[in-house]
Amino acid sequence: MRALRNTFTARHRQLPVPVSPGTPVAEAHGLRVRLGGRQVLDSIELTVHAGEVLALVGPNGAGKSTLLAALAADLPADSGAVLIGGRPVTDWSAPELALRRAVLPQSAALSFLFPVEDVVRMGRAPWAGTERAEEDEAAVRTAMAATEVTEFAARPFCALSGGERARVALARALAQRAPLLLLDEPTAALDLRHQELVLRICRERAAAGDAVVVVLHDLGLAAAYADRAAVLRDGRLAVAGPPAEVFTAPLLSSVYRQQVEVFPHPRTGVPLVVPDRTA
Repeated sequence: MRALRNTFTARHRQLPVPVSPGTPVAEAHGLRVRLGGRQVLDSIELTVHAGEVLALVGPNGAGKSTLLAALAADLPADSGAVLIGGRPVTDWSAPELALRRAVLPQSAALSFLFPVEDVVRMGRAPWAGTERAEEDEAAVRTAMAATEVTEFAARPFCALSGGERARVALARALAQRAPLLLLDEPTAALDLRHQELVLRICRERAAAGDAVVVVLHDLGLAAAYADRAAVLRDGRLAVAGPPAEVFTAPLLSSVYRQQVEVFPHPRTGVPLVVPDRTA
């Protein structure tokens, strides 16, 4: 009976269709969000395009995670609008949203003894009963290989280190194969090698035509891997554009309330942001 119900639901579900690079995938227009009586986001205007990596950066409390959650339709807007696929998020059902965006939250906590492979397979749940369910096994294997978690596929998720859990949670989001990938601080618990691995995966997903939004604290990673950076300050969008253009010493020093210096990398030209410790 459950299988029949899943098939019936899937047949009445509007599946996402491929879009051309540069097409708006997610949009925020006049977005305002209040939490606990406090204005957390104010008048945000932002568009995420197919084929790009957009980094959300800014100091603690600037509203980065809140903006990501609003783009995911996990937080309602007090005013303004959030669109996914050109439609207000409120027009999509929860199953339809799950086909269009995959979300990696900051914490990857599970209280059950699921083995790693089963956790990653959870990312395929939205496709149950659709013609793309036949991709399940390939999607799981590919996601686990990309995040380098295949070797502990049978281990319980709760027995992993923090960094290993973070990679498994990313694999679950990747296995979902949604055209919009929303990642909240995916590098926070990772070593240097795996930080680079995660951002390379983001670039690969963008090159394949997906839209990737990633919250980052490391401005070096944002400068090296993002097509655009949106700099948030006190719940507002200070500036958005290519890191080489918007990562300037005056702006970042003001936003972070810390004097910084910005230099081009001598070989790549990518901006390097370092604290001015002589100030």
